[in-house]
Amino acid sequence: MWTDKKRQRQDRMLDRIAVGVLLTVGFFAALTFRDHGLGWDDFTHSQHGELLLALYTSGFQDTRALSFVNLYMYGGGFDMAAALLAKVLPFDLFETRRLAGAIVGLLGLLFTWRIARRIGGARAGLFALLLLATCPLFYGHALINPKDAPFAVAMALLLLGVVRALQEYPRPTFATAIILGLGFGLSIGSRIMGGFGAIYAIAALALVAGIEWRTLGVRPATLRVGHFMLALVPGILLAYAVMALIWPWGVIDPLNPFRAVQYFGHFFEKPWKELFGGAPIEVPDMPRTYVPVLFGLQLPELFLMLASGGVLGAFVATTRSSVERRRRAIYLAVALAAVLPVVVTIVTRPAMYNGIRHFVFVLPPLAVAGGLAANFIIDHLKSYGRAAQAAAVVVFLAALVVPVIETVRLHPYQYAYFNSLADGVRGARERYMLDSWGLSFKQAGQQLRDTLAARNEARPAGRKWKIAVCGPHPPARVALGEAFEPTWDPAGADFALMLGVFYCARLDAPLLAEVVRGRVTFARAYDIRGRVVPSLFTEPPIRPN
Repeated sequence: MWTDKKRQRQDRMLDRIAVGVLLTVGFFAALTFRDHGLGWDDFTHSQHGELLLALYTSGFQDTRALSFVNLYMYGGGFDMAAALLAKVLPFDLFETRRLAGAIVGLLGLLFTWRIARRIGGARAGLFALLLLATCPLFYGHALINPKDAPFAVAMALLLLGVVRALQEYPRPTFATAIILGLGFGLSIGSRIMGGFGAIYAIAALALVAGIEWRTLGVRPATLRVGHFMLALVPGILLAYAVMALIWPWGVIDPLNPFRAVQYFGHFFEKPWKELFGGAPIEVPDMPRTYVPVLFGLQLPELFLMLASGGVLGAFVATTRSSVERRRRAIYLAVALAAVLPVVVTIVTRPAMYNGIRHFVFVLPPLAVAGGLAANFIIDHLKSYGRAAQAAAVVVFLAALVVPVIETVRLHPYQYAYFNSLADGVRGARERYMLDSWGLSFKQAGQQLRDTLAARNEARPAGRKWKIAVCGPHPPARVALGEAFEPTWDPAGADFALMLGVFYCARLDAPLLAEVVRGRVTFARAYDIRGRVVPSLFTEPPIRPN
């Protein structure tokens, strides 16, 4: 009894620390969300949100959202929510979108904590939370990525529902059915890749059923599966309703989800080149090693080691008859959630680009696996005494300091993080893409305006400053303000604004602004008045107007 009370006190303390971690991340995000610039797709996504609102407020008379570029093949829950928030919050639309991203990211941390805590206890939950909260890749994408980060959080909620349902098998509670349905509806309604969630859930259920068919007999085991599925009916109905709300195109024709699968099964844009392994490669030709290599170079070292060990341990536990059958199924679900999408990508070799942003959704289950691995190590060290356990905890926490420092140093470009295996962003700059989304134009534009103001330079009479831009033009237009007119043509331009990526030329002209992180240039602004600049590009424009 005394031991139980002591464990409960420890768990309460660990839970308080976890809440403190969430509050700390939330505080940092609240202070800095307006620092994050805009990328290539922000304007398009903001329009998508407004069109979805117009669809509903017009009583389905304004159907532009159902054919808007290719975004109708994605769900628009985040875009729609951000558009609604922008109408009530005292920030502009794009600041609101960054704030909404921060909120979504915090929910992802919360769900990840709860998943690991339910499986491995308070200590495993805290370690999983710390791994994800100190992962620059997750934090960075949460604030700037309107597709992949919300999808990742929806998939984390789905995994939480699956874990709860398997723990309560064969009679999941109504609350569990609702969580499961909400997670699946948000996942499949965000991206058709939400189908991976159905795959690992079915695989886990099949494992439980298969074990029970052998131990209980076919008829009793089948009845238990039937009771389980019947209890989930409210969740299934909710999933369809949520999917319909955020992805209306997906339900106006029952075949549309299959059309989306077919569409995304082939590369749907004009190919461009990105830097991988030091060579510019067209995105449909990226090697099968693309995703595993970038995971190995962009995850913090401790996260990478613990997650790898945790996934391997989960698969091993799945095969152990000594492990209770529902726990075996849970381990299988977590392991498949973490690695199945990567394995499928390696096998099928689709077009790959923009780093591993499309795989942000595997970070929460990887963090859960890492939290379980850390908890296993601490438990294993119990036989060596409290000192050994304390030393391991100190080592883990010390290892987390490094990505935290890099998160601060790279701010607001955390999504460009590379670990020490790549020698950080400095070592990666000549081999991999860094600020591929052009977020640094916000800081570069501010520096350019400040420099011109300090020199008391006024724009030419009767016209705007003409600025040649290598990178996304809409974000540049917002960053520079009304006094500037962006163009792709450097002829006759006053200034040039250049991303620090391989396809943007480095000009021989006076430097007016430079954004640097980790001794790597993310963007530059030049004075090219009176100079001949043959081209802005070392390669043809990635997305010319």
